[in-house]
Amino acid sequence: MTTVYERRTVSAAPAAPRSPAGALLALLWAGVAAVLALWWVDTGSVVGTAGVLTGAGRIAGLLCGYACAVLVGLMARVPLLERRVGSDRVARWHAMAGRYTVCLLVAHIVLILLGYAAQDSASVWHETVTVILDYPEMLKATAGTVILFAVGITSARAVRRRTGHEFWYYVHLLTYAAVFLAFGHQLALGNDLSGNLLATAAWYALYLGVAALVLWFRILVPVRLNLRHRLRVESVHREAPGVFSVVVRGRDLDELGAQAGQFFRWRFLGAGLGWTSTPYSLSAPPRRDLMRITVKALGDHSAAVALLRPGTRVWAEGPYGSLTADRRTAPKSLLIAAGVGITPLRALFETLPGEVTLLYRARTAEDLALGGELEAIARWRGAQVRYALNGPDGSRPDLSPQALRANFPDLAGHDVYICGPHGFARDLYEALRAAGVPDRRIHHESFEL
Repeated sequence: MTTVYERRTVSAAPAAPRSPAGALLALLWAGVAAVLALWWVDTGSVVGTAGVLTGAGRIAGLLCGYACAVLVGLMARVPLLERRVGSDRVARWHAMAGRYTVCLLVAHIVLILLGYAAQDSASVWHETVTVILDYPEMLKATAGTVILFAVGITSARAVRRRTGHEFWYYVHLLTYAAVFLAFGHQLALGNDLSGNLLATAAWYALYLGVAALVLWFRILVPVRLNLRHRLRVESVHREAPGVFSVVVRGRDLDELGAQAGQFFRWRFLGAGLGWTSTPYSLSAPPRRDLMRITVKALGDHSAAVALLRPGTRVWAEGPYGSLTADRRTAPKSLLIAAGVGITPLRALFETLPGEVTLLYRARTAEDLALGGELEAIARWRGAQVRYALNGPDGSRPDLSPQALRANFPDLAGHDVYICGPHGFARDLYEALRAAGVPDRRIHHESFEL
């Protein structure tokens, strides 16, 4: 992909658009309050041990049902969330919502069964068998519960490290089936919903609204995108040991509205990679007919990208991500990349207005990817590119707060964009805060859940 540099006028920093994250969180917590209010209004006096247990179980069940809808909504890839809040932040919210959902589900099951057992003076085992076999919609709800537990177990970090991304991905998609199977149980046995037309209508509106978001943004929009733009692999180029760039050709790609710093989720069809959707950032500003990603071989999928042949069909979803020039609040910017984290920052290095400096962290000079392009961009726009490499004895470069302040005067007056491994980004964020950079001027994204 040949890059054509165009001289741009340096402009003053615009006001960064306000993130809707705070308003969205307030809305979600308002939903929690509404669910608790529903229980409160519908509940008379709570008497005895059985009443306390079943009451607490009802609260946990209502909150679990609400959390299920939130969980699926956060999976819908709504552009407002993916681009304005940030894909990494939404992913963290989704992971947290998943943990809450599983905990509430366990609490609901345990408390309800204990309450029923106390009420009937029967064993918990007897109540469990009775509820599953004799109560309406409970067989489907039990199947949904098993699926949710499976999703929760495979999402635990210790398990994910031992399983492939493809296995985790497809188990994760079963969340939709679990929520569908459990929905009927919520209406049939939920004392706070059955017989309450207003509450039932609100519950249907919540779940149908979430289903509409999933249908539109996860199915219909990607289908339209790929039918319209007809993406195919144009070429594959080696950039560094284990690092390859893939150039993708398509029609009218400018209509996608993609920006430097964003990413797409990619499927390479007919190459054994079509079963997995994997996020890769654009490593160059998109053009009308070409886009480029740069991938480091870190697993089976990314390693196979190097073997792609020209003409391979590509299925893409996006653009996503908020690591863009829209976050810029100051006339000076510092981009700090580590490893393959250079990919979105290389695109930003070319396009970000103002005074820009790039710091590229790698083990050795051989590990630097896209180095020739970075040097060319630096010459073209009068910017700086610096490298932080290990010493001959393997010692790491100093990225302490003191070193950062010494090397970058007026550091606190910069916007700082970070991209790299999770641990690197976390440590660098803490160093930047200690060096006096305000939180609002530190911009980073991570794809880790």
